[in-house]
Amino acid sequence: MTIGGITLGSAVPAQASSAPREPSRRVFVLVHGAWHNALHWNAVALALARQGASVIAIDLPGHGLKAKFPRSYLAQDTEALLSEPSPSKGETLDDYAHAVTDVIDAIDESADVTLVGHSMSGLVVTRAGDLRADRLQRIVYVTAYVPVIFPNSLAYIGLPENEGARSAVFIGNPDLTGAVRINPRSTDAAYIEEMRATFFNDLGFDEFAPHLNALTPDLPLGAVNGDARGTAAHWGRVPRSYVRCTLDQAIPLALQDRMIREADAAYPDNRFAVHSLESGHSPFASKADALAAILIAGA
Repeated sequence: MTIGGITLGSAVPAQASSAPREPSRRVFVLVHGAWHNALHWNAVALALARQGASVIAIDLPGHGLKAKFPRSYLAQDTEALLSEPSPSKGETLDDYAHAVTDVIDAIDESADVTLVGHSMSGLVVTRAGDLRADRLQRIVYVTAYVPVIFPNSLAYIGLPENEGARSAVFIGNPDLTGAVRINPRSTDAAYIEEMRATFFNDLGFDEFAPHLNALTPDLPLGAVNGDARGTAAHWGRVPRSYVRCTLDQAIPLALQDRMIREADAAYPDNRFAVHSLESGHSPFASKADALAAILIAGA
């Protein structure tokens, strides 16, 4: 599907127009978080397209149509799933960042590019933003990790501000699997409810189910255990926004606020523009129009 002259990673319905209009020079590159894919951005992409923006929602390596599945996951051999090595275990943060910079490089240089990252992909958009700072109008973090003092999300989850974050959905031994693993195909109703409560707590089950069905099981450790911090010369000068999600059960609000404070203290001349949504961890699902409005506002 093409919107505003840009191919979208997940198709959205075309909108009727009474007269031709010039393609927008505003391009939003939407980067999903762990276990998700481009399809999860569908409602936000549609809302942005209705405002005349061009949108690209991408699949990171090992996710969406690039997914790789452990055999035990497909067979639902729950015992083997605890230790089977991930077929994605060799993928790294650099691989993820290059998937984003490849997209940025394909966009016309006259376009105003806004890079949007959710959750884990805060690491990815930070690295990609550091590599392509001159191409970006803004980076937007949607309840996402912002590595400034500490190198990556694994470091931040050990902080006091992360206390209360739900973690019961994670299964297996990462030292054996090489991944942070979940099981979206589980037949255990209590486990699936825990997944809803962790990532989609402000959706009912029927609304949550399609998002659940699009999840994949593995986030390779190599994507989250390196040093994702940007440099002052590049990432530090790109305008940035943060969308706080006040009901988030995966990245608690206290941790979101700590990361904002750290970045503002490190770069006082380029502080975050901060917005808040009364939503859980996945506002692309529960508050798509409100999130799109923040993105369109551009600050």
